[in-house]
Amino acid sequence: MSVVEIKNLTKNYGKARGIIDVNLNVEQGEVFGFIGPNGAGKSTTIRTLLGLIAPTSGTAAIFGKNCIEHPEVRQELGYLPSEVFYYDNMRVIDLLKYSASFYNKDCTKRIKELAEIMDLDLKKKIDDLSFGNKKKVGIVQGLLHEPKLIILDEPTSGLDPLMQQKFFELIDQENKKGATVFFSSHILSEVQKMCSRVAFIKDGRIIKTEKMSTLQENNYKRISIEAKSNITREAFNLNGVSDFECKRNTASFIFKGNINSIMKKISEIELRNISIDEPDLEEIFMHYYAKED
Repeated sequence: MSVVEIKNLTKNYGKARGIIDVNLNVEQGEVFGFIGPNGAGKSTTIRTLLGLIAPTSGTAAIFGKNCIEHPEVRQELGYLPSEVFYYDNMRVIDLLKYSASFYNKDCTKRIKELAEIMDLDLKKKIDDLSFGNKKKVGIVQGLLHEPKLIILDEPTSGLDPLMQQKFFELIDQENKKGATVFFSSHILSEVQKMCSRVAFIKDGRIIKTEKMSTLQENNYKRISIEAKSNITREAFNLNGVSDFECKRNTASFIFKGNINSIMKKISEIELRNISIDEPDLEEIFMHYYAKED
């Protein structure tokens, strides 16, 4: 069953660009990555999905229910926005108890467990917390009712590396317990670590949706060579070669396709050295973007 179903979703902001004809499906139990540079339309998509803003056209559904027509679906949803803002004079525990009161369950034990994992002092006033600690409050707030769908919008900004690691372990545990995760980020290494599928968004449009395993498998290679004489671009005039950089007798590029065809080309050159690596998601991501420009 699709936990998230977005069909032809468009949001116009007058002259400012929002999102255009976005289509996405997130399946039960998935950790789904939603990536793109800042301003690409990630937060607009999420806010429309949450029912916080109404779409210009198209639909967004959670658990098979339209997000605008059925606000009750949010009972099963946990949301961590990219920036969190709270009433300064409240204590952390009071804020979290207030948040818990919206759900028909006792969240007291859960709040304490999460606060311990994230090293959050429940007795402090919100006003006395650093930006990173306010983010921890947001994490606990988003997870205290054990939601079936967790929506994360740039979740690690403000967290130090140790807390980022704890956060990822926490999300992994929730996923193993059955929660579906929709994870929006511009930090590609995070998505690479967490997600089973990923969608790229640029200028409000989805460019590509792909399995993470497909992106990282044999069809993409980062190849670097050092030859005994100067290398020309013409020597690698082959479909599948991109991101080609050449300086005298060295060349580096990404190759997508049948590895035998590129090895045949390379075998025609007298080599001093060669390395063939798996490109990281960032390189593949930029490869997709370059094709669209």
